[in-house]
Amino acid sequence: MIVSGEVVQDLAPGGVLRASINLGNPVLAQGTPDAPSGVTVDIAREAGARLGVPVEFVCFDAARKSFEALTSGQADICFLAVEPARASEVAFTAPYAVIEAVFAVPVDSPITGVGEVDRPGVRVGVKRGSAYDLFLSRTLEHAEIVRGEEGAVVFRTDGLEVGAGIRQPMTAFAAAHPGVRVIDEAFMEIKQAVGTSRERRPETVQFLRDLVEELKACGFVAESLRRSGRLDAAVAPAA
Repeated sequence: MIVSGEVVQDLAPGGVLRASINLGNPVLAQGTPDAPSGVTVDIAREAGARLGVPVEFVCFDAARKSFEALTSGQADICFLAVEPARASEVAFTAPYAVIEAVFAVPVDSPITGVGEVDRPGVRVGVKRGSAYDLFLSRTLEHAEIVRGEEGAVVFRTDGLEVGAGIRQPMTAFAAAHPGVRVIDEAFMEIKQAVGTSRERRPETVQFLRDLVEELKACGFVAESLRRSGRLDAAVAPAA
């Protein structure tokens, strides 16, 4: 892949590619702010290598903070779920990976399926600003959304009827709390993509889109997920 100087200057104007990393999603990023790892980190490093610039990681504990870093100019690229609420400000690639979001309920809850959640009197705990917060905010008609720093935590501490979260950490939460069970059926597929500002040049956005397709096709994304032990995420199909 040949990258023009115009694309390098547009995407990394300071000579460094600043990548916003959400360490709050343990499926896609692990480690610490000083030593992050995971598929998002690997893709960012590969993007920097193609551009011929070093990569600086700007790490956060929530997707909304990662989004704000991009839109405020603190970061040049981000790794977020594709959501209509974000698309007005973020130019997304096609997804590189797909993960599932699930509901958790008390073990004695009468709720047994996804279709039984959207009812009056049901309160659903979510992580504020997460992809599933945005999704449920536009799709639930009767249930009430309760936002906190973590969906599982607000579900537990506030005694809610339902908690929402990514399958892997929600399953681990339920395993650590015998009074909680996970509804096996996913309520949404979260399509994870690379994003940059909509102010970037069309050829810059195309560089990111082409890169993601190449990394999916050559096995880079699959190998990165395997290496980080996150086999509950699937490589997204070709665009």
